[in-house]
Amino acid sequence: MAKINLLPWRDELRAEKKKQFYTVLVAVAALAGAAGFGWISFANGQIDAQKLRNDMLNREIADLRKQVDEIKELKKQRNALVDQMQVIQDLQGNRPQIVRVFDDLVRKVPDGVYITELTRRGPKMSFTGVAESNNRVSSLMRQLDESPWFNSPNLLSVNKIRQNGDDSSPNRFNMTVKISTPKAAEEEGA
Repeated sequence: MAKINLLPWRDELRAEKKKQFYTVLVAVAALAGAAGFGWISFANGQIDAQKLRNDMLNREIADLRKQVDEIKELKKQRNALVDQMQVIQDLQGNRPQIVRVFDDLVRKVPDGVYITELTRRGPKMSFTGVAESNNRVSSLMRQLDESPWFNSPNLLSVNKIRQNGDDSSPNRFNMTVKISTPKAAEEEGA
């Protein structure tokens, strides 16, 4: 039998396959590198686009915040104007009331009673005065209680003013009373 030596042919085939393997390996590595570079470029492009969108959104948010601040300032001004209008309307509505209150107070003060000081804080009026006797102070309280413009008279103090040991000396008194608006006056004002 003849002997055939297949070693050189196998070595050539191995060398050829090795060369093909390295060629395919380089091609796959090049493709992988290109794909990786493409993916990184695509991702960087997406990141840059998102950054641009974020910057635009931040600018829009800043503009909206400015507008919200302007709206808040306008609301404050509006509320201040509404409050001023309410105060003016209250003053306009109360203008005839205070005249009627003082007119009624003058009518209700009995003879022998003199009011020396009068102060008003909101719906409460307090006054200091001098009366010839305690009965006159009681009469004043009764008449104020019967008045439609006053209610809840409250006597804070009554002190005798001593003059030269005279027992018929006048009394100094302090009193508070609430101012009210009668129903007829409310309907007339409306």
